[in-house]
Amino acid sequence: MPTTSFEPQDVLDLWFPDNGHQNSLETHGAFWDERMQGGMDARIVADFSDLTLAAATGQLDHWAKTAKGRLALLIALDQFPRSLWRDTPAAFAQDIKAARLAIEGLKNGDFEQLEPWEQAFFVISISHCEGPDHLQRMEMLCSVVDRIAKRLTGPLEQMRSGFKDQHNTVFEVLKRFGRHPHRNPILGRPSTPEEEAYIATGDFPHVRSIEDISAST
Repeated sequence: MPTTSFEPQDVLDLWFPDNGHQNSLETHGAFWDERMQGGMDARIVADFSDLTLAAATGQLDHWAKTAKGRLALLIALDQFPRSLWRDTPAAFAQDIKAARLAIEGLKNGDFEQLEPWEQAFFVISISHCEGPDHLQRMEMLCSVVDRIAKRLTGPLEQMRSGFKDQHNTVFEVLKRFGRHPHRNPILGRPSTPEEEAYIATGDFPHVRSIEDISAST
């Protein structure tokens, strides 16, 4: 597929289907579990590999001129690589660019134009990005997470505490290790003894289901 034929709506239609998922706790929980537990892998590999590569090589940067375009580019940079290149270093290669895109969107007002479940992916991408300012970014996100949580109303109000708890769980991992240790084997990084013990548990924030997150609050 030629790069010129890629449109932000292609990504948005896949990632944020207009199927009323937000109208019940059960369907919205399924929305999250499908995206966080690898349920989108096959579709992305089959239909979005060229788009993911185009985003990773800067060919879709112009999408960021609009709020929805920025959101689509963010998904293509932060989420799609984790499916297309799962368990390889390439899965994390666009994290810096995605985090910068999200931070810029927080500052320029694009973030405010989105639904709360769309805004959550700004938090996720910034949380994913390792670096010397990781803890400062996570601290900055605390107020952003609170703002998103307050917008979870009606049937989604019950997810407020779980959403905030998930952020706090990720924050605690980063305070403890300064990075995401579960990536160490994939990236060829030596692990400290404490990291090895953590990795052995397999209890990582990104593999928690919505049911597990809710039960822990």
